[in-house]
Amino acid sequence: MQPPFHRSGGSSGIAQAGGAEARLRHRVLGIDPGSRNTGFGVIDTDGQRSVCIASGCIRVGQHPWPDRLGMIFDRIAAVVAEHKPHEMAVEQLIFARDPTAALKIGQARGAVLCAGLKGGVVVHEYSPKSVKLAVVGSGGAEKSQVQHMVKILLALETAPGEDEADALAIALCHAHSMGIPARKRAAASWRDFRP
Repeated sequence: MQPPFHRSGGSSGIAQAGGAEARLRHRVLGIDPGSRNTGFGVIDTDGQRSVCIASGCIRVGQHPWPDRLGMIFDRIAAVVAEHKPHEMAVEQLIFARDPTAALKIGQARGAVLCAGLKGGVVVHEYSPKSVKLAVVGSGGAEKSQVQHMVKILLALETAPGEDEADALAIALCHAHSMGIPARKRAAASWRDFRP
């Protein structure tokens, strides 16, 4: 039985994809971290074609803040353990008008990054603008445009929710950048970070 935060990829998922999954051997986990809702999406890709394996939203709601961080960590760790992605792509925090909100999102990102790294996954980061540019073709795209393009690119029956769509878009952004030399990417591996 799947946990309540999890949704399978539906008709485009690996169980329905025929022989395609045998050729799409690179698995990417995309994460859209949030203080209340953290979206995730798992895709298999060859850099040009991608299929959705699973997606969902981790809702931590009104729990005390330390408990929320623990829940985010545990659930992302469970997704990593279940789907065994080769790489994780996480949205960067660029700015926030409210410093308290920015701090909380930063801490949620920290829980996500730690869960990925503990699971042995190489972590990459992408700005929201670069994700929208890769998926929609415009760095200023609206959320509804991202949802629509994710549905089309992954041949989903219905458009995913906002948090799921953002996470799948981040995974697609990384998939599209796989053939680009690391020095020219919009993202860098978290393991290469030097303070």
